[in-house]
Amino acid sequence: MKPSLLTVVVLALNLIGCSQDPPTVRVRNERPTEADVQLKPPSGSTINISDVAPGATTGYLSVGASNYEVVVNITNVSESPTTFFNAGTDRSYTIVVVNSTPATVRVDAP
Repeated sequence: MKPSLLTVVVLALNLIGCSQDPPTVRVRNERPTEADVQLKPPSGSTINISDVAPGATTGYLSVGASNYEVVVNITNVSESPTTFFNAGTDRSYTIVVVNSTPATVRVDAP
């Protein structure tokens, strides 16, 4: 028995719809000084995004789906702002180093 064209199309769409892309993360530094960002999962290696220039936004980096602690080290700032977020599949996140006093960080997800 030959499968109908409709059956093949439905099967193909189901396969495409079931694919899951890893989460992606980028950093936007709104401060007037350089920043280093660490993404710390509950287990495994820390992901370092270093030397983000003032006013710059990095490209996206694929990361594993997990909960992350974000720690930011900012040039000439003694305290390191932190935050937490859960990175889910098929999502993109922007970690924003906010130009504020005291220094803060937030995670934006569209």
